[in-house]
Amino acid sequence: MGFSKLKIPKVCEQCHKPFEAKTITTRFCSNSCASKNGKERKKQEKELQEKEKILEKYADKIAILQHREFISVSEAVVLFGISKSTIHRLIKQKLIHSVNLGERLTRINKMELEKLFSPIIIYKEDKQEKELPKKYKKEDCYTLSQVSEKFGANPSTVTSIIKKFNVPKEKIGKFVYVPKVEIDKIFIRQ
Repeated sequence: MGFSKLKIPKVCEQCHKPFEAKTITTRFCSNSCASKNGKERKKQEKELQEKEKILEKYADKIAILQHREFISVSEAVVLFGISKSTIHRLIKQKLIHSVNLGERLTRINKMELEKLFSPIIIYKEDKQEKELPKKYKKEDCYTLSQVSEKFGANPSTVTSIIKKFNVPKEKIGKFVYVPKVEIDKIFIRQ
């Protein structure tokens, strides 16, 4: 095996310094930059997983709090994802008004916090893909290629429309089937 004589000018994705790559797929100038990028990516994935766990843990509480006008400091922490000290600092700076009803009974108007921060919104209905109901037969369905041919649409457009309108679909073998009735409604409407 010989060495590659290619010298492709590239910019490192980690340190943003120019370097000469020997392959087309090279993304980093050195192993250290590649490992730093991998560590950062893993750290971001871990943080995202932790946020998702918190959302799952407090989903019911957040749904209840979204309908109340006045909330406690600890409820504001859960709803807006900010620390207690930040809320107390905002109260001291008189950016938000509060009412102290006793020891550990500080209540805040949720609308004032919403003006400063965006709340975490959890929708009750989950956007899950509908399964193809048993009432549709294979003869009553289009394949994705049939839909794109019939309506002159790009296959990726057909796929995005199916996701957008939650059209039930079922994969049988290599083909994805969607009900003719649903597809005709969508494309005739447009």
